[in-house]
Amino acid sequence: DKVLRPYQKQGVYWMRFLEEAGLAGLLADEMGLGKTLQTLTWLSLPPSRGGARRPALIVCPTSLVRNWEAEAQKFTPQLKTLVVSGPDRARDFRRIDAADLVVTSYALLQRDFDAAYLGRRFGAVVLDEAQHIKNRETKNAKAVKLLEADRKLVLTGTPVEHSVADVWSIFDFLMPGYLGDYETFQRNLED
Repeated sequence: DKVLRPYQKQGVYWMRFLEEAGLAGLLADEMGLGKTLQTLTWLSLPPSRGGARRPALIVCPTSLVRNWEAEAQKFTPQLKTLVVSGPDRARDFRRIDAADLVVTSYALLQRDFDAAYLGRRFGAVVLDEAQHIKNRETKNAKAVKLLEADRKLVLTGTPVEHSVADVWSIFDFLMPGYLGDYETFQRNLED
């Protein structure tokens, strides 16, 4: 039951291709198709370009933090997983560099940013339910865009909820500048 289905293998191959090409990616598919499993499998692979192995950071809604922890324990138990959550989480900040996988929520990331994440580089940053950063003005969106990472991936079932402008902020995280500035994007592409 721990074997990837063929379409999930293709997803992992795609993530690896993006990594080798130095690109970021957005995996948008239906709920229940295994985005978490595919991502954990990809993150468990040694970095394709060699070099130092840095922790990967998963940022997700609070309701999914424990799910990521459970899935990591089940499918990638070889990864040292650190959940940065709860009232005593500050004591875990010093343990981030020793982890393979760090899981926190959007709310706690922006609250803890200066103490735990500022100036720290991650091997990968993965945003789950990335529609949480669709509004470029929110603290969540501003915090994730300050993260430093070798690789970036976003996961979402709903990249566009209300308008095409929803994806601008997501792409501004993935590939800053790729879609130009927000005002030009909005002027040229919104209805």
